[in-house]
Amino acid sequence: MLRIERLVKKYRTGDAALRGVDLTVGKGEVIGLIGPSGAGKSTLIRCVNRLVEPSGGRIFLGDEELTAMSGGALRRARRRIGMIFQEYALVERLTVMENVLSGRLGYVGFWASYFRRFPPEDVERAFATLDRVGLIDHVDKRADALSGGQRQRVGIARALVQSPELLLIDEPTASLDPKTSRQVMRLLLELCQERGLAAIVNIHDVALAQMFLPRIVGLRAGEVVFDGPANGLTPEVLTRIYGEEDWSKTGPRDEDEDVHPHLPMPRADEIAAEAS
Repeated sequence: MLRIERLVKKYRTGDAALRGVDLTVGKGEVIGLIGPSGAGKSTLIRCVNRLVEPSGGRIFLGDEELTAMSGGALRRARRRIGMIFQEYALVERLTVMENVLSGRLGYVGFWASYFRRFPPEDVERAFATLDRVGLIDHVDKRADALSGGQRQRVGIARALVQSPELLLIDEPTASLDPKTSRQVMRLLLELCQERGLAAIVNIHDVALAQMFLPRIVGLRAGEVVFDGPANGLTPEVLTRIYGEEDWSKTGPRDEDEDVHPHLPMPRADEIAAEAS
């Protein structure tokens, strides 16, 4: 699905955000990306969809090399990648439905998008997605009238209406309370399983990552220092990722909690792609 080879990002200051990162994400696999601030987590996911230009290395989505693309080819490839932002990135004055339909902008012409004239099938897709994320009663509300958890669900719905193959999720719970954070993480895992989506979740909360994400990748100073199962995050490994601290209070994953629901996979024709 996604293959990253020797990815490097250096800034004009000479600082290196990524130092030869290798990473593979399989079809339908959801991984957590953890590490201290400045480790390169957000830079990594933004390099995947070329919101940040890599300085070196290669990125493949399926058989297509994203790092070799430009212009229309890159725009078409970006349809296959859904992005969910930490700060939601909604247009506050627009309604929930209008924000969600913006996920289809890569599939309609300029004037149709300018006048917000979307095909009926796109509108139906948006209604169905909003129903799935629990916002069907809020379609006509302005985005600035929503709670943080509701805004995050709008962002999730907007990414899903692209019918992507890969989700890049940047700190989905950073602005949410603990209960809402669990609800949003549970929803994301359910949606990925339902649709067979691969996902990279950039997340600061180690305990939440252990609870919901079966595979964890730890970054430090732009390098991968851990890649393994969530239950492999021992105090020694956390020290390697974050530095010296008392990690004995970091709870292991709760094996009794059903955070990985077993849901039917979607039809293949439900898998399509997004525009940036």
